[in-house]
Amino acid sequence: MKTFYNHLHAQHQGKVEMFRGALVPCFEVPARADHVLVELNRRKLGAVLQPHVFDDSAITAIHSPRYLNFLATAWEQWVALDPTNVDKDILPSVWPTRTFRTDIEPDNFAAKVGLYSYDAGSPFTAGTWVAARAGADCALSAAQQVLQGERAAFALSRPPGHHAGMDFFGGYCFLNNAALAAQHLRNSGVTKVAVLDIDYHHGNGTQAIFYDRPDVFFASIHGDPRTEYPFYLGHADEKGMGAGLGANLNLPLPRGTDFATWALALEVALSAIATFGAEAMVVSLGIDTFEGDPISGFKLNSDDYLRVGERLARAGLPTALVFEGGYAVEEVGLNAVNVLQAFA
Repeated sequence: MKTFYNHLHAQHQGKVEMFRGALVPCFEVPARADHVLVELNRRKLGAVLQPHVFDDSAITAIHSPRYLNFLATAWEQWVALDPTNVDKDILPSVWPTRTFRTDIEPDNFAAKVGLYSYDAGSPFTAGTWVAARAGADCALSAAQQVLQGERAAFALSRPPGHHAGMDFFGGYCFLNNAALAAQHLRNSGVTKVAVLDIDYHHGNGTQAIFYDRPDVFFASIHGDPRTEYPFYLGHADEKGMGAGLGANLNLPLPRGTDFATWALALEVALSAIATFGAEAMVVSLGIDTFEGDPISGFKLNSDDYLRVGERLARAGLPTALVFEGGYAVEEVGLNAVNVLQAFA
């Protein structure tokens, strides 16, 4: 299995995030991807490659031009406000909520950041845009490998992507890598694509992007949004809308869920994907379902990820796997590569 590695990912390295009312060191750190890379190389699972650089049209197929312009210029705007800002990350502090307008981009920078975000836990740094854009190329390259006949390919990148929407960031995510991969498959002639999100946290951005579309089936197994981030999306009654009604499946599970129960949900998701008639699959590969994850609550152990990889492989679909969450940093490489090795 070929891996497309974002060699620029460490340019995104936040200093602090807001967590439970306090500024704390970021959970989403460069070492996450580094540990996966080390484990991939140790097991000699396949070639590790730099991604192809895709045209911006592959990104605008999912994200709005106004939002992309903000991401590309935000750091320059931030430092222009005050040269000492070069030593500070950008953290949102104000947001438009119900009854507020979002069609007009404010001139005030703090208001502009809030327009394009939804939480205070996603610091924007000097290298965020560079890292996120290269990560998008990794996901697109993995999808391209599948189009060229490979059974599977892996996009190893950070920051992750599945919380990013068409025109907003949050949950450590800025560009939605899984959605970009799925859209690239569609644009290249795959009639029906499934996105399977197995991160502990619901892929709210991916769901929102495809919610009214019948050509991309989204299935997610995640912590119950009544108690787990991102809270406001991911309930079981969200089935899609309009032409996309029936093409969205949420399988929320309570904190403390063990592998036996989680695996039953995986069977439901893969059965639904088969019924949908998907011709290719994108997997949002979150490893924060691990029992030792510091910000999550499922109880999968390292050996369970071997079973996950085996079951994903039995779906029999050409598959692009995209690295998402996983914050038990020392174990994330072992757990992610267990999935990949068992799949391969």
